[in-house]
Amino acid sequence: MRIAIVTDAWHPQVNGVVTTLSWTAKTLREFGHEVEVLGPEGYTTFPLPSYPEIRLAWRPYRRLSGMIEEFAPDCIHIATEGSLGMAARRYCRRKRLAFTTSYHTQFPQYIRKRVPIPINTSYAFLRRFHAAATCTFVATQSQQEELEAHGFRNIVRWGRGVDTETFRPGDKSFLDHPRPIWIYTGRIAAEKGLEDFLELELPGTKLLVGDGPDRKELERGWPDASFVGYKFGKELAAYMAAADVFVFPSRTDTFGLVMIEAMACGLPVAAYPVTGPINVVENGVTGVLDEDLGTAAMAALKLDPSLCVAHARNLSWPSATRQFERNLAPVNETVDAVLLGESK
Repeated sequence: MRIAIVTDAWHPQVNGVVTTLSWTAKTLREFGHEVEVLGPEGYTTFPLPSYPEIRLAWRPYRRLSGMIEEFAPDCIHIATEGSLGMAARRYCRRKRLAFTTSYHTQFPQYIRKRVPIPINTSYAFLRRFHAAATCTFVATQSQQEELEAHGFRNIVRWGRGVDTETFRPGDKSFLDHPRPIWIYTGRIAAEKGLEDFLELELPGTKLLVGDGPDRKELERGWPDASFVGYKFGKELAAYMAAADVFVFPSRTDTFGLVMIEAMACGLPVAAYPVTGPINVVENGVTGVLDEDLGTAAMAALKLDPSLCVAHARNLSWPSATRQFERNLAPVNETVDAVLLGESK
């Protein structure tokens, strides 16, 4: 098949959406499909407010339409709700082409942390955006239930995988910080709940790998924590493998790909019992979920790392990509019922 994936999140951005789409496109090609990822490269772009590293395409409709027509895909998947996603949705509706979407980011909660926009207002926009799709892909059962509670329909599952060739147990001596070493990797941003992690009274060292809009402020507020910036590939895996527990303080992630990367490196996870962790972490086996994050962290330190590795090895990108492949809709599929449903 010829598969077009439209996304506002793409390289050089560093986040779980980009990682997921990169592996999905790569694996689809290995399955024999022709894949075109239509991202913001080559467009005039502008920074997303409060996220300057995320740049959105400016008025992309005409160019994107031409690229879709030239590629002539059998299936179109719209991965994000930004300017490219909205342009692709508009194109598909005008041409009466079926398409699928995915829900990666808890934008209602993210936006609410920055501006006083009611969560229900954001959900109304997102519900309308996704209602025109044949179906919307989500990563976990808990995320599906949450969206359905907000009136979303036609939700299907699309799991995630981990690169176990890169993320694997390694040399603990790579890090010489006082132990235990409590590590977080990812964006340094308000919605990640990092103040909850930094405020914990834990022995040893708190290590944060990543960058983002709140890094400088958090470094000033917690000078005893170690902020090392972004690391990638094997270097990132080396940091993870050399730590002792992965602390994931986010309450807003739809999945949390970094948790299974940590498990693959032999790290148990400490997290809140919320959407994302409750479907990723086997409580008491591969991590500990508790409303008291400090209690979760100390309990996770006692878990068997080998069980974390074994769990992660069952999560493969080929398996996740087969789900993605099965859920795609041919562009010539009847869309009347979907479009009528959106108008309700």
